[in-house]
Amino acid sequence: MSKFAIVATIKTVPGKRDQYLKFLDAHGKRCLATEPGTLQFDILVPHEEADTIMLYEVYASPEAFQTHFNGTSIEQMRKDAAGLQASLTGVRCNLVE
Repeated sequence: MSKFAIVATIKTVPGKRDQYLKFLDAHGKRCLATEPGTLQFDILVPHEEADTIMLYEVYASPEAFQTHFNGTSIEQMRKDAAGLQASLTGVRCNLVE
């Protein structure tokens, strides 16, 4: 199996990016500590887009991503950040090594 990556763009409610980032950072740390298939979880903050966050995530396999996506950490993230996220888009990728 090849590694699997996600490049995601999150738009937050205007003025709520910093609040959302606190929850997202905690989520990323939980995933790396408790999900063996989560290999990388990078949070990017664009310079010119005040309410945008980007993610670069790498998983051991597509199945590891599904485990992550259905896991307890993301469930907690959804509860913590309720009302702060305006949209989420993602591109699923195979990682070329």
